[in-house]
Amino acid sequence: MQKISPCLWFDRQAEEAAQYYSAIFPNSRITKVSRYGEGGRMPKGLAMMVAFELDGVAFLALNGGPMFKHSEAVSFSISCKSQAEVDHYWNRLTANGGAESMCGWLKDKYGVSWQVVPDVLPEMATGSDPKRVERMTQAMLKMKKLDIATLVAAYNG
Repeated sequence: MQKISPCLWFDRQAEEAAQYYSAIFPNSRITKVSRYGEGGRMPKGLAMMVAFELDGVAFLALNGGPMFKHSEAVSFSISCKSQAEVDHYWNRLTANGGAESMCGWLKDKYGVSWQVVPDVLPEMATGSDPKRVERMTQAMLKMKKLDIATLVAAYNG
């Protein structure tokens, strides 16, 4: 069991969101659902807490009402080995009401922020040649979804 797990607050979409995310990421599943009972803050039978795993990482989702919203101040970063993997996560998470942002950032249809990041990006961004890093950075700043071939070409000059 992992020591720290994110808990996502939803108005009433916790179970729906957990199912949505579990269908996008491999090795994912809903592990437990507790429901509101009679006389609770929410309708009887609505999921209260949903425990789920995304690619083996434990998450919680809570239906707590409309008072809190998701913010870009917290995001989940997805490390991708290939452009196909970048495309998969980008396309699935921006579908049906999600929104693209810049430099590999997006919001899904629930307002949760994600970064879809090729594995090579941190290596290039921390490279020892400032000219190469600057070329790659300038290329990245023009992108929404990150394109690995373009980033590598810019880095290599």
